[in-house]
Amino acid sequence: MAQTILKVQGMTCGHCKASVEGALLELAGVSKAEVNLEEGTVDVSYDETDVSIEAMHEAVEEQGYDIA
Repeated sequence: MAQTILKVQGMTCGHCKASVEGALLELAGVSKAEVNLEEGTVDVSYDETDVSIEAMHEAVEEQGYDIA
């Protein structure tokens, strides 16, 4: 299991948190996605054989947020 922290711009509320976490958790291989709104980060645990960082970036960007 690998872990990364994504820096996400534009998250301001509970809906933002739910959107980003939900999009990441839908990806095969992602086991945990926890948003910290104050820091603008998402702590992600994932299986690197199933999902790439690029796929996570795309999932977040499809929700309307930018990766810093």
